[in-house]
Amino acid sequence: MKKFGSSAIDRRAFLRGVATAGFAAATSTAFAQQSDIGDILAAPRRGNWDDQFDARSTSKGKVASFQPIASPETVSFIESAINTYSQIVANGGWPTVPATVKLKLGVIDPSVAAIRKRLMIAGDLSESAGLSNSFDTYVDAAVKRFQARHGLPADGVMGEFSLAAMNVSADVRLGQLQTNLERVRTLASTDQGPRYVMVNIPAAQIEAVEAGRVAQRHTAIVGKIDRQTPILDSNIQEVILNPYWTAPKSIIQKDIIPLMRKDPTYLSRNKIRLFDERTREEIAPETVDWNTDDAVKLMFRQDPGKINAMSSTKINFPNPYAVYMHDTPQQGVFNKLMRFESSGCVRIQNVRDLNVWLLRDTPGWDRQTMEATIKTGVNTPIQVTNPVPLHFVYVTAWSTGDGVVHLRDDIYEMDGQAALSIGTNT
Repeated sequence: MKKFGSSAIDRRAFLRGVATAGFAAATSTAFAQQSDIGDILAAPRRGNWDDQFDARSTSKGKVASFQPIASPETVSFIESAINTYSQIVANGGWPTVPATVKLKLGVIDPSVAAIRKRLMIAGDLSESAGLSNSFDTYVDAAVKRFQARHGLPADGVMGEFSLAAMNVSADVRLGQLQTNLERVRTLASTDQGPRYVMVNIPAAQIEAVEAGRVAQRHTAIVGKIDRQTPILDSNIQEVILNPYWTAPKSIIQKDIIPLMRKDPTYLSRNKIRLFDERTREEIAPETVDWNTDDAVKLMFRQDPGKINAMSSTKINFPNPYAVYMHDTPQQGVFNKLMRFESSGCVRIQNVRDLNVWLLRDTPGWDRQTMEATIKTGVNTPIQVTNPVPLHFVYVTAWSTGDGVVHLRDDIYEMDGQAALSIGTNT
């Protein structure tokens, strides 16, 4: 199993590094990461964006697709994309888009002509749209298509992150496709079985695949740079409704102990109880010396409930990393641009839909029964009758055909290209 190095950059650092110098990000604070412990607290439920957009500006295929990443078709489409990008590189690549003004629908500026040319070369904008300085509806649709392919919010606004992604050179993108071709080829050559779940870490996205098609696609939260989600292969064997949450020792030491020093009521407010790991006897928080790290020796267990760190669901599978997949009470995190915030486990948006799919062959567990059980708040482990294969993979570039090339940040620095890791020390 491949291990990750600790030296890596986050999405903001990478994008800021490759952006044109001098571009100011007015909304950078909106993307500040929250701690895992903070995510235990309740938050307003909001909608989410995804990477599916059918641009009106091109004759190329839809960005949305039911094609799984781990398929022979994806391999052939990546090979075709490599040929296309090789020709783009041979022809001189695409222009750099200058950082002059914030570009969006209705703006007239000389830099729009560079955006038009950039989008035409990549296939997001039809050449018939011309090279004017007007950010019209065709450019708006093309920018949205570009953003969707790069895992960015498809809002049509050329902010810091879109500009930086647009200014990654064609030869770097070509190398990224070549690197990921080998990864996808390996995945596609493995017999996945009739049903499987695949977590693509750099895309922070989950595919539930059946009969060669994506039956469900879920937005995910994956590991931070310093607490990375591992690459692994396993089988989903258990779904727990209303789970207890046992805090990992890393979270106890890095998050809970400092919080208890500031707020001695934190554990009781969040329904977290302490136990002696050997005797299983409950320990009163006021008897613990929080000015030391002695509490790491104790078990921190949160009761089931709405503020439980895993909320309604925990999905278990054998692995040596002590990671699992789960729900979260803080649904707003799925709305974020940077979804690399966990301590290695994977949070799943709309997890109850995945539960129903996983438990389809498990007698007595339809949607209605599951929902009724969750309402009781009673801890309920369910063994999956037919364990479902699970794969955590690292794919930053792939294609779904017809000119649709998906590209993501090399968040854990595994692609081996310096240009995808610029900004490590910024």
